[in-house]
Amino acid sequence: MDIMSSFKLKGKVCVITGAGGALCSNMAIGLGSLGVKIAVLDINLETAKQTAAEIQKVGGQAKAKACNELEKEQISDCCSEIKAKWGSIDLLITGAGGNDPGSTTENEFLESEHIDAPQNQSLFNLGFNEFSQVFSLNFLSTFLTIQVFGEAMVKQKHGSIVTISSMSADIPLTKVPAYSAAKAAVSNFTRWLAVYFSRTGVRVNGIAPGFFMTEQLRFLHVDPQTGELSDRAQKVIAHTPLGRYGEPEDLLGTVIWLLSDASRFVTGAVIPIDGGFSSYSI
Repeated sequence: MDIMSSFKLKGKVCVITGAGGALCSNMAIGLGSLGVKIAVLDINLETAKQTAAEIQKVGGQAKAKACNELEKEQISDCCSEIKAKWGSIDLLITGAGGNDPGSTTENEFLESEHIDAPQNQSLFNLGFNEFSQVFSLNFLSTFLTIQVFGEAMVKQKHGSIVTISSMSADIPLTKVPAYSAAKAAVSNFTRWLAVYFSRTGVRVNGIAPGFFMTEQLRFLHVDPQTGELSDRAQKVIAHTPLGRYGEPEDLLGTVIWLLSDASRFVTGAVIPIDGGFSSYSI
């Protein structure tokens, strides 16, 4: 077996949801530069088009589509259009996700004085709609996307799926109960699917990113006036053995491996890409 050739993905068709976001857009561009045909799906058509344009700049093929990953009919329409254009769907990355301030507690620890303080956002006054939306955005979008595109792959008798979990799935982050619970569900579902699909020719794995310095995270973790890290950010760095935030490019090697035949005997794995965050304790 030629080990290097097993990593090749040129000519494959890959669907990426949430591909307008910082992490998945980087995956899309990186895979596009390797000759993968990329279906760029995002609820925001403009950001999807921007990602597609960047793929084309590096010589890749891309098709941008607006898609609400919580609307099965929209997902099905996208699937039909992609198959009509490129003939098959070989690879899938389920990258839609996010958080909402309304599902976030103000404090790491509940103190007695917080319980009857209406201005304090505690577990007891989190909005149900906000909590439900975060869970849906991260988990139910994964479920619906795989329901549609996974069926197409099973009918083809081949395919590789990569879900996007988080290191908070196994070690819940303080303040973000909805996000952590949803990502735990993604990890569990990934492993369940790997067994369920194991006799169909379709493999299912996931990645669990740690803290990556995207613009959204920068806004929360870096003081815009001084450029200094917040107290929470400093705790993140102190708990990350490699001593830094991740960069979007740090995900690509693992994603290529999981999508390609180089990992042909790997299914049901959720790979942490977190600088050692989930391995470190005192």
